[in-house]
Amino acid sequence: MTARRPAEPLDRAVRDSGTLSGTSRRAAHGGQRERRTEVADAEIGTALTELWGKSAPATWNRNRAAITSWLTWCQTKKHWAAPSVQAEAEHRKESADETRAVAKTTLHRLLSRRNIPLRERTLWRMLYETAARAAEILALNVEDLDLEHRRAPVRSKGGAIEWVYWDSGTAHLLPRLLRLPDGSTRTHGPLFLSERRPVPARRPAAADICPHTGRARLGYDRARVLLEKYAGLDLHQLRHSAATHLGDAEVPLQLIMGKTRHKNPRTAMRYVKPGAEAIAKVTEVLAPRRRTH
Repeated sequence: MTARRPAEPLDRAVRDSGTLSGTSRRAAHGGQRERRTEVADAEIGTALTELWGKSAPATWNRNRAAITSWLTWCQTKKHWAAPSVQAEAEHRKESADETRAVAKTTLHRLLSRRNIPLRERTLWRMLYETAARAAEILALNVEDLDLEHRRAPVRSKGGAIEWVYWDSGTAHLLPRLLRLPDGSTRTHGPLFLSERRPVPARRPAAADICPHTGRARLGYDRARVLLEKYAGLDLHQLRHSAATHLGDAEVPLQLIMGKTRHKNPRTAMRYVKPGAEAIAKVTEVLAPRRRTH
């Protein structure tokens, strides 16, 4: 048995997906035949399965945890009668994707290719050197850049303003990216621009249009397509590779978390996988102590 409020997270899911039917729809949405106060544990499990049963393990676990947390809050904090997620809808094992990290030599060859446009080389190198999320870098404006200190503020997932830092590769490309055909430099507007000006019917907000060129901000989908076209990679692989390479270099976990701005050590731990040389080096600790005389 449950009260009205615990069904709200699933209500939103139903509105977004439109996939539920029958018993699970009534469990999540409160149909005409069954009041929300009559939703049983089994129906919550059925609703979860129909909504996210075919999703990746990480997606399933994230949504299952959100519903479980909400129901627990209802029971413990509000003392409402609320169902529980069935044991059958258990946490799924997430297997690490070892192919997501690209070898450092492969990345450097890609970022040095002459047949790739300047905009793409700058974006990809900036994503790699900052280890930032693609959406964060694409949202940058020219006036956000602190070129002297090689940094810029970005708005993170939780809404906080955090700094990202780049190195000499990005620092060398940015002035060229900002240079206009007449030799002057862009000072305001989106950092990464689309190839053409937007048509009137699809004109974006003023903040997403460059005042110097009239071109719009480069979108995530277009950036994703171009990286797939030139290198067969996903945008997130640049961030993933940067963090993995830091782990290979034996950079402490705390510094990796500072660079990637992960808040959960368990999430950042996936990148801390020492290479063969590091393992061989630490094995020396197990050797018998050498005589000094």
